[in-house]
Amino acid sequence: MPPPSNRPDQPPASPGVGATVDQWLAYLEAIHPTEIDLGLDRVLVVLRRLFRRKPGARIITVAGTNGKGSAVAAVEALLRAAGRHTGAYTSPHLQRYNERVRLNGEDISDDALVKAFEAVEAARGNVSLTYFEFGTLAAFVAFADAGLDDWILEVGLGGRLDAVNVLDADLAILTSVDIDHVAFLGNNREVIGFEKAGVLRPGIPAVYADADPPRSVLQQAAAQKVQMAMFGRDYELLPEIRAVSGFPKVVLNYQNQPIRLPAGPLPVKSVAAAVVAVRQLEPDLSVAVIEQVLSGLCVPGRFERLGSSPDIFLDVGHNPHAAGWLAEQLGSLKSPGRRVHAVYGALADKDVEGVGKAMAGVVDAWYLASLKVPRGLSGNELQARLADVGIGDAPAFESVGEALKSSLSTAAPNDLVVVFGSFYTVAEGREILLADNSARS
Repeated sequence: MPPPSNRPDQPPASPGVGATVDQWLAYLEAIHPTEIDLGLDRVLVVLRRLFRRKPGARIITVAGTNGKGSAVAAVEALLRAAGRHTGAYTSPHLQRYNERVRLNGEDISDDALVKAFEAVEAARGNVSLTYFEFGTLAAFVAFADAGLDDWILEVGLGGRLDAVNVLDADLAILTSVDIDHVAFLGNNREVIGFEKAGVLRPGIPAVYADADPPRSVLQQAAAQKVQMAMFGRDYELLPEIRAVSGFPKVVLNYQNQPIRLPAGPLPVKSVAAAVVAVRQLEPDLSVAVIEQVLSGLCVPGRFERLGSSPDIFLDVGHNPHAAGWLAEQLGSLKSPGRRVHAVYGALADKDVEGVGKAMAGVVDAWYLASLKVPRGLSGNELQARLADVGIGDAPAFESVGEALKSSLSTAAPNDLVVVFGSFYTVAEGREILLADNSARS
């Protein structure tokens, strides 16, 4: 989950020898006056103190409005199958910060993470870093210490001014461009596309994973002579006959070679873009291996199934674009008499109304959860905002846990329950469900 936005007037003293990860994270939350402070100057100063030259690893940078985590997971899994040693950096986390930094597919250990934090602290001197900037540099240190071949880096916000962008990519993936974080990125796709395309570098290969790229992305790619493989032009996805059980398959056609991919639980366009990228990086990786690796790929919190009778899914879709994709997945699982119960919690700066419109056609019953975190909306505030777009009769609850409990007591065994919205919403619901599943086993 993202850190809270409240900061004390005076930052605390740096953690001493033997400090825990939690003590370091509390320190990171307090040393910069704002949670988000886009810009590369501060990070570059500390980066140059940590690394005299660009790390020798291959850098794959993933930017986009939605689907970044899925693309990172797919690239990571495929490169590992090709025999590469990988580091993956993603954000935010659900249960533990260590989820953000993966070394060869495993979450970083507390000892290695603390060691990386200590290195960044020693290097930064009096340079003030945000929580995300500090953590990004720590991930770089951990990857370098582990001697990894490939660093797969997910942009936190935007692209051009995001801390991840201090390293020049050797290949970039843009998953999608849509409206989100308007206070920082702008309120239209052209402006947002310009920011996200800031991860491109002259002459590097890139992949654009969605239809209808903004002109700003195409202009930057052309100006920098980026060889960008584009969905719908350089590769395509073709439907295949629906599977008897599980998700249907689609066929990725790239360079006249068909590759069968599952249509879920991850966004298939993000997975396809990852395949196209890896085909460029590791052309000898066989189609059979690609299909096998991706057949069981999943990411926590991305249409993750954590229960049955009724089926329970969790998804971190928190903007209209992501909610539209989620609605399609739920719609594909609906059948006559099968109802969808939605537990929803959101932050105040999100387009709640747009999310409601995207989900209204598939949701039969709403359960609105209060989020008691900075910028979190109460259930009553969610009620009022959704009522403005015609969603009524949606009860409000004091917590995700209460909303989830009510949904499960109401849902029939054949129904679907989805917990979605903010990472905070999914994290709280996921913790409850995992604990319940553990107690039953």
